[in-house]
Amino acid sequence: MPGIIVIGLQWGDEGKGKVVDLLASRASHIVRSQGGNNAGHTIKTEGKELALHLLPSGILHPHAHCYIAGGCLIDPKVLTEEIKNAEEGGIALMHRLHISPYAHVIFPIHCLLDRLHEEKKGKKAIGTTGRGIGPCIEDRSSRVGLRMAELIRPDIFEKKLHLFYEMKNLMLEKIFGQKPIDVKAIFEEYAIFGEFLRPFITDVEGRISEALFRDETVLFEGAHGTLLDTIYGSYPYVTSSSTLASGICAGAGIGPRYIDEIFGVLKAYTTRVGAGPLPTAVDPDTLENFQKAQDFREVGTTTGRVRRIGWLDLVLARHAAVLNGVTQLVLTKLDILDVLPEICICVGYFLDGQKIDKPPPLIEDWERIEPIYETIPGWQTSTKEVEKIRELPKNARKYIDRIEEFCNVSIGMISVGPAREETIEVDEEWM
Repeated sequence: MPGIIVIGLQWGDEGKGKVVDLLASRASHIVRSQGGNNAGHTIKTEGKELALHLLPSGILHPHAHCYIAGGCLIDPKVLTEEIKNAEEGGIALMHRLHISPYAHVIFPIHCLLDRLHEEKKGKKAIGTTGRGIGPCIEDRSSRVGLRMAELIRPDIFEKKLHLFYEMKNLMLEKIFGQKPIDVKAIFEEYAIFGEFLRPFITDVEGRISEALFRDETVLFEGAHGTLLDTIYGSYPYVTSSSTLASGICAGAGIGPRYIDEIFGVLKAYTTRVGAGPLPTAVDPDTLENFQKAQDFREVGTTTGRVRRIGWLDLVLARHAAVLNGVTQLVLTKLDILDVLPEICICVGYFLDGQKIDKPPPLIEDWERIEPIYETIPGWQTSTKEVEKIRELPKNARKYIDRIEEFCNVSIGMISVGPAREETIEVDEEWM
């Protein structure tokens, strides 16, 4: 059963979109099964860029069927716009894009509540995207949310929407002192979205299972990084869904025995967007050196926020690899390190004078971690034109060897630029 998961091992923005895009040429089916439009992938190919938030990254491959599974949260307005933009760009989606009726719907009230909750927290705000993900997940857990199944049935949708907004408007007025929302206007607008999206709604989970039984390659793309997992991430500075490989299986409605490979995507340094700890954050002078790199581009696809930069944290990478059961690493943005005279790697932590080898559960302890570094000399020569791993500079190869040794997982692919062709494939099985 050739099921393959691509998962991020940091706080997101590892370059999963490019990896999925590369592997999609060999897959018949590409699945997105968790998160919502708080995620973003930027694909660069043939001199063009496409920013995706809900559509799977494999959508650029005309041979592939793409799925938005039941574990996802869908803002119908955003998805409608993304579908139209893709089709205007010459990407045919009809009979290729399939949306699960089990996926929950994000409404404007969710986005409003998201922002209001953040404002109430003040300095304790966690830096959400404001896309309504958390409030929508709350409604799913509280069993009051609406799904795509209701959205495409106007008779059922109208009744349930009125009951839903009756409760939400009460919350707006009594807790936040806000004016109630006109539910009639919401129904009229979202009924149109439902009509537009209806042809794409199908038995996604059944189609995925059938594809696996037929021994067709199914590629499952993670939407967020492991360290944003709602249970095992840097809580509370996390997203609202499970970002682990097991969460991807659950969101796609399949059992873990159908998965053959789990690709863990690891950026050659560490970044994060929004609030929360970053133990290996670099100093301003080192940051200036990073920013000199060609194609540095550390701005969030979804938020437009500048990402914070840190040295590669192998403690977190190994922790994430274990949580996901990673079978192969993919190293991205190695070329960004080309300009650095020396490179630090975090190989352990001190907390209150004690050495620890994994992150603590309490955020208060995360914030007091002291990284233990190893330093290697940089290679200070371009890797962007390199096509074979043996052609990499000696110190770059040492860097790669140290990552494999520490994480106890081999690296099968190395990205040295944003374009498809700027990739070194190490594992000949994937040639």
